[in-house]
Amino acid sequence: MQYDFTSHLERHGMDAIAVDGVGRGTAPGAPKEGFDVIPMWVADMNFPTLPDIPEALCRRARHPAYGYFSPTAAYYDAICNWQKQRNGVQGLTKEHIGYENGVLGGVVSALSVMAAPGDSVLVHSPTYIGFTHSLESAGYHIVHSPLYLDQNGVWRMDFADMEKKLREHHIHAAILCSPHNPCGRVWTREELEQAMEIYRRCDCYVISDEIWSDLLLDGNKHIPTQSVSEDARQRTVALYAPSKTFNLAGLIGSYHIIYNETLHDRVKAAGGRTHYNSMNVLSMHALIAAYSKAGEQWVDELCTVLSENVRYACDHINTRYPGVQVAHPEGTYMLFLDCSGWCTVHHGTLDDLLRAGWDVGVAWQDGRPFHGPCSIRMNLALPLDRVQEAFRRLDTYVFKA
Repeated sequence: MQYDFTSHLERHGMDAIAVDGVGRGTAPGAPKEGFDVIPMWVADMNFPTLPDIPEALCRRARHPAYGYFSPTAAYYDAICNWQKQRNGVQGLTKEHIGYENGVLGGVVSALSVMAAPGDSVLVHSPTYIGFTHSLESAGYHIVHSPLYLDQNGVWRMDFADMEKKLREHHIHAAILCSPHNPCGRVWTREELEQAMEIYRRCDCYVISDEIWSDLLLDGNKHIPTQSVSEDARQRTVALYAPSKTFNLAGLIGSYHIIYNETLHDRVKAAGGRTHYNSMNVLSMHALIAAYSKAGEQWVDELCTVLSENVRYACDHINTRYPGVQVAHPEGTYMLFLDCSGWCTVHHGTLDDLLRAGWDVGVAWQDGRPFHGPCSIRMNLALPLDRVQEAFRRLDTYVFKA
């Protein structure tokens, strides 16, 4: 490989919640003496980003003025080209793109023109915790449509349940997570077509969070929600960012794609009312550097690494941890473990299991806020030997495998 996905990146003291937040109240507890932290909770990566990005940031930072600016043509060209090359998107122009300070900010802005506070919004469960917090804080009522595991252990949408709840609760706004966080499903074109047809019949607008769309495992293909039909193109607000892909969350910078001109104008106005939905100049240069030929190669290599990590982890869990169920994800770098069988057999609680991992430095994440009753979420975006060390500790001290 051309790029480095094996070095242990030192993040302590470098503004990383993933390591410096451990043991500080809102994060997993500090490990016992003799164990270092293996960060497997916060959804960012423990790999150095594409080298072109810090080079671009340093090049711009050397100019000693950081005043008001407008996004350049290179910014919009980079997004259009990236979407064309990675997702097969045709006909995307600058007029369809709008800046968002973050995907969750974009979700709230879009909802504000689709629904009123107090209205119900359909969301699949398990549910990304950010959706829950953002919707509740903005005054919306969340209605969950549970995903289910089929006979092959693949997460599926329950289309009948979706339509039933849309009609019963008079819902006209829904959030679709594609690929899904925390389950890791990469929805097929047929699944998206069926979902969008239900939304059409129920006159429901859709916010499609596609921030994970570049992180695809084992050759899976992302299908943009807006691409499945002309109606989907007109009723969907799609949200993207380079932040998950290139480990840029701290720079802040996302964008929406909206083809419906009226919807685009209203979402842009909603996001601009506070005057805080403005791009950072370094964020712009980071995106331009990321969305490049070098960035494409880097992402391809990253997905190969993540695919190997996920295969290792899933095989390890399935062969050594009876009572722990995990569906092999098709995208993202997260696992979502169902530990209910283990806890029942061993007469323990999820808190006991979480604590045992934290004690030996496996800083994994409580899955209950994601609506997994006895679940743990694990981040596998680390060098493979660190993933292997985490499971060695789980074997020895937690599951006694």
